[in-house]
Amino acid sequence: MAGLLVRWAINAVALYLTTLIVPGLRVTSFGGAVLAALVLGIVNAVLRPVLLLLTLPLTILTLGLFAFVINAVMLYVVGVVTHRLIITSFLSALIGAIVLSAISFVLSHLVAD
Repeated sequence: MAGLLVRWAINAVALYLTTLIVPGLRVTSFGGAVLAALVLGIVNAVLRPVLLLLTLPLTILTLGLFAFVINAVMLYVVGVVTHRLIITSFLSALIGAIVLSAISFVLSHLVAD
């Protein structure tokens, strides 16, 4: 249970840092980032596998790069659902998804489980 909370905190911090870096992404507060990280985790657990399966031929054709588009869609869905994450364009969501993945990767490796 503690590992889940640590992962959630890492994702919340990563999302908040992403909004500071990427123009076009804004979060209302750090509490909004925490809520958006929770919804992002739920959306990634439920919706992302279905979309990855449906778009598998396109993902294979683009050598996996279409997965970034799927991540951007997940981020965009979180913005629509929570209204705490404001996304101005799909390009902002795409860049934000790439930056969020990188920051989350680095933070996950810095924090020991």
